[in-house]
Amino acid sequence: MTAPRTVLLTGAAGGLGTLMRELLPPYGYRLRLFDRRPVEGEPDAITAELADTRALREAVRGVDAVIHLAGISLEAGFEEIVRANIEGVHHLYEAAREAGVRRVVFASSNHAVGFTPRPADGSGAIPVGAPRRPDTYYGLSKGFGEDLASLYWDRHGIETVSVRIGSCLPEPASVRMLSIWLSPADCARLLHAALTAPDVGHTVVYGSSANTRLWWDLSSARALGYDPQDDSEPYAEALLAAQGALDPANPGHAHLGGTFCTDPPRWQH
Repeated sequence: MTAPRTVLLTGAAGGLGTLMRELLPPYGYRLRLFDRRPVEGEPDAITAELADTRALREAVRGVDAVIHLAGISLEAGFEEIVRANIEGVHHLYEAAREAGVRRVVFASSNHAVGFTPRPADGSGAIPVGAPRRPDTYYGLSKGFGEDLASLYWDRHGIETVSVRIGSCLPEPASVRMLSIWLSPADCARLLHAALTAPDVGHTVVYGSSANTRLWWDLSSARALGYDPQDDSEPYAEALLAAQGALDPANPGHAHLGGTFCTDPPRWQH
């Protein structure tokens, strides 16, 4: 697939969207921005809810691909999650189908498999085909998004790469994040690979850097042409000294989803 020239970036005002607004254009993309909040410094950005199907149809018109980051990124009430993350992603795919957009990159999450026990070491042992075990309504909605993407590939021929993002921050903030950290630069590399790889159909990949303590298998991401350059290990000594090692008896340490697996869930990606 030739590199798309114009890409709709939903969720452009969010933390990840803000990082990608800076890091994706050097790959040759012209970004069209969409968010429910105004995007600071971007007067041409489209400000609308995902429920605004007219605005979504205008947003996708003439774009080559979509990077869908919009929606609720933490746990919330079931009705809120349904509106933003389930109905919202359906509106997005319907708009893409009507406009003839052939490629979507969907921001899924590690929380779609959050109750998967973490490996005891950095073995990268969790395959992308492991059964989904969502840890929250949020994680449940990401599994729905992956299935919707699969449906729109089989029924309508829209290709999607669903990226189960770990923690995309400038640096990891916890010992758990040493295993799932995705540096912003590597995130841009992964999104570029997802936009340009040929014949992806519907592909699910984990999104992280090449971390020494990696918990999951990056082979499906690497098959797209993703070549991660960063590793969380330089941050390990300070984080371990401040927080201590992960305790397998602690529910927030024992599972892939971290504190999303506690009751009530707590919010560190």
